[in-house]
This record gives sequence, structure tokens and C-alpha cells, in this order.
Amino acid sequence: MGTFYYGDARYPIHLDDRTLAHLRIVILTKLRRNESFAFSWTKTASDGSGHGTVWMHSALAMHFEFLGSKEPEINRARLEDMSISANRTLGLVIEDEPAPREPDIDWPR
Repeated sequence: MGTFYYGDARYPIHLDDRTLAHLRIVILTKLRRNESFAFSWTKTASDGSGHGTVWMHSALAMHFEFLGSKEPEINRARLEDMSISANRTLGLVIEDEPAPREPDIDWPR
């Protein structure tokens, strides 16, 4: 279970390491292009359930913290789906991982 800290967030956002690895790539890519967007997630039962949304902007600090020592494999189909989602009105919403449309890539190489 990894953790994403954003700005002066009242609480950390807990995500599995594989989801967090994909999220990191999408967020950093969008912010490198100076593209702001909304990011929404569903809280786990251990975090009190519910959901949350933040506005992602490069001016705010963020920190990605992984529990595991190895980089998770990256599913290109999931990256594409998350990138498309980030460009929609509701912003990036984490959904179930799709089946790979082409072989997974190792990240980083």
C-alpha cells in the first residue's frame, strides 16, 4: 500500500503501489506540460470510506511514497485510460485496471 501526499492535504491518499505507480506517471506527465486537472479517488474502508477530489497544479507540493522496494510493472493500457480520464471534465478518476492491450513495459528502464 503506497501513499500520495498532496499540498497541505488533511490526510494521505492510500493506494496500492501498482495504482500509485501509474498515477505518478500520469500526474507528472500532465504537470510537466503545465496542465492542471482534477483528481478523484475512492477512500478505503480503513480511511473512513467515501471519496475525495483535489485540483492538481504544479505549484503545490506532492510526494509519492511506495511501500514496496521494487517498481511495479506498468500497464500501457492503464496509462492511456488514466490519461484520457485526466482530460475529461471530471478529471482523473481511478478505475479498475484494464487488460493489457499490448505487452506491459518495465518502468523505468
